[in-house]
Amino acid sequence: MQKIIKYTLCSALIATLGLQSCKDSYFDALSDNPNQVPVATLSTLLATSTYKIGNNNYFIGSITAPYVQYTANPTANGAGDTYQAIDFSATWDALYFAMADANEMKKLAIAQGSSEYKGVADVIIAYNLTLVNDLWGDAPFSEAFDINNLRPKYDKQQDVYNQAMALLDEAIVELAKTNSTVKLAPTSDLIYGKTTAERANWLKMAYALKARLLNKVSKTSSYNPTAILAALSNSFTANADDAGMATFKERNPWANVALSNAQQSLGGWLSEQLIDAMNGTTFTVFDPRIEKITDKTINNVYIGTVNGAGNRLPGANTTKDECYISRNSPWTSDTSPLLIVTYAELKFIEAEAYFSTDKVKSYAAYLAGISANMDKLTVTAANRDAYLANPLVAVGAAALTKDLIFKEKYIVTYLNPEAWNDARRFDYKYKDFGMPANAALPSFIRRLDYTQGERSKNGGNVPVDVPRTTKLWWDQ
Repeated sequence: MQKIIKYTLCSALIATLGLQSCKDSYFDALSDNPNQVPVATLSTLLATSTYKIGNNNYFIGSITAPYVQYTANPTANGAGDTYQAIDFSATWDALYFAMADANEMKKLAIAQGSSEYKGVADVIIAYNLTLVNDLWGDAPFSEAFDINNLRPKYDKQQDVYNQAMALLDEAIVELAKTNSTVKLAPTSDLIYGKTTAERANWLKMAYALKARLLNKVSKTSSYNPTAILAALSNSFTANADDAGMATFKERNPWANVALSNAQQSLGGWLSEQLIDAMNGTTFTVFDPRIEKITDKTINNVYIGTVNGAGNRLPGANTTKDECYISRNSPWTSDTSPLLIVTYAELKFIEAEAYFSTDKVKSYAAYLAGISANMDKLTVTAANRDAYLANPLVAVGAAALTKDLIFKEKYIVTYLNPEAWNDARRFDYKYKDFGMPANAALPSFIRRLDYTQGERSKNGGNVPVDVPRTTKLWWDQ
């Protein structure tokens, strides 16, 4: 954690002196000359923080995509595909850098009496903290931004979850206020700056993330569907409310993956699990969203790569005879937003929350989630309606199952980090979902090893690593 604390110190100096002397900010990404960066006011910290929340969504999504078999390595025995130990020190640092920036924004907001900036800072800190919690469990937070403590303690994983929830509750209080002395700067807000209801949309996002956190504990005795539905009632009501970041130096990073593949750098292949779930193989119904996620192969078919086995012969990494991430997709084009949480996802949280008490409302939410996702992906109305009318999809309220809810949500959360939480909550029970070839673990992966960077800087506090098959507290 020493690197993070030093970054916090640097952020504090920026806010005090108006100097940009540290690296790894949004402005470093956009400018070749850090000396031309403006003073780190609330608005500049907002730009930095909203950029990083999107970028971290991509970083974590790229880690978890092979675990849920969205993507697959073109080479056999790929480390991510086969659950090998990987050092994610850079990702850990990126998450804490983002929280450090948002923490400085929060302190400055308090000093200037800005409820809007304080609320947004809380949302951003909570989101990044949740990502840390979801990957590693125990993590520094209560002492993480104390500039006098270079070796902060690790809070217990359930305490970290509770701290993230408390931040969202605080954000809800702050963002509900309409008399902020300093309003959010639309030109600096890379999430909701282009909307006319900027503060109100951040408030909805806070409720969305709260509903997601409440739903994540579905395996525990603290699961409270009533609280989830209450949060949802104050959150997104349409696709237009979706939280996404779409400001890039060149293009959406997933589009960079697709571009590299097209240029034979060979990343971004899509898993057989995902492709077969959509091309009619697994469920005997063709899902038109596949046409908006990937492109047909040179053989004019949709076929995926087997996780852990690599590309099939005879092409083996040199021909496009298996599907990969597409730059033609509304999800992964050059200008596509990095989606943090969506209305479609929330409808599936609603379906799950109603499932045991009101099957009619659960079924209505299930269908609405599919429809919203198809609209987001620009599926034609005719194809959308045909899919929704298929008897394997339109099963009726009485026949709705948790399996169907999770099956459809798996498509909705394509490339989103939240998909790994769902896979673990569902115990990886998706139809035909098997262990990858050449797996390094005896069962599905449940967590990451702590990073080498942390062990070298804060080794006395880093928990002893447990097997990567060990479940987090909410996954028991």
